[in-house]
Amino acid sequence: MRALKWITENFWWKLIALAIAVVIWALVSTEPELATFANVHLEYKNLPDDLEIASDTATAVSLELRGPSGALRNLGENGGIHPAVILDMSDVQPGDRTFPIGDRNVRLARGVRLVRAVPSEVRFHFDRRATKTVGVVPRFTGEGANGYQVDHCAVEPSELAVVGPADRIARMTSVVTDPVDVSGVVGSSEFRVNAFIDDPYVRFTGSPQVTVSVTMKKK
Repeated sequence: MRALKWITENFWWKLIALAIAVVIWALVSTEPELATFANVHLEYKNLPDDLEIASDTATAVSLELRGPSGALRNLGENGGIHPAVILDMSDVQPGDRTFPIGDRNVRLARGVRLVRAVPSEVRFHFDRRATKTVGVVPRFTGEGANGYQVDHCAVEPSELAVVGPADRIARMTSVVTDPVDVSGVVGSSEFRVNAFIDDPYVRFTGSPQVTVSVTMKKK
C-alpha cells in the first residue's frame, strides 16, 4: 500500500518529470559524438612543504577528448567543468619522479572521455628546500665619466637570504644588484636598487631591495 501511495501521490507531476527526463535522454543519445583537443595547464596538489620542484618540465598538456557534441562545444562554459590535469605529489621524495597522465588524474565533464594526452607523462626533479645567506655585489655603469671613478662603495644590507632547491642553493655564493649609474656622481651618493638572482628556481625570502652608497674620486 505504501508503494502504491508513493506512485499515485503527485502522479501528474511525476509523469511530467519522467517525460522531461526521457526527452533529455533522447536528445543526448542522438547527439553526434565528436573529438577535439583541449590545451590545459598542469596543476598539482599536496607537495610536501620541505620539497621543491627543481627542474624544467612541461607546463601544459594537450588532451584529445571525445563525447557528445554539446558537451565538447561547451567545455568549461556556463559553470561547467573545464578539463584539468591534477597531479598528486603527496608521496614524492627527493629525486626524479614520472607521472603518467590518464584517467586517474584528468578531470572531465560527465559524458566526455579521454582518448590520449600529449605528452602522455611528465617528469619532475625534486630536491629538499634549503636557505642560505649570500653577499650582495654592486654593479656600476658610467664609471670614468668626467674623469671620476669609484673610490668606495657599501651595500646595506650587505647580505640577503635566499631559498630554493638544496643543490642550487649550495652553488650560490652571491647575488648582484641592478646596474648603478655613477656617470653623474661627484662626491658621494646613495641609490636604492634591487638585487637579482640568476637562477629561476631560487628566490629571496624577503625584499630584494638594497641601498648602495658610492664615493667617487678624480682619477
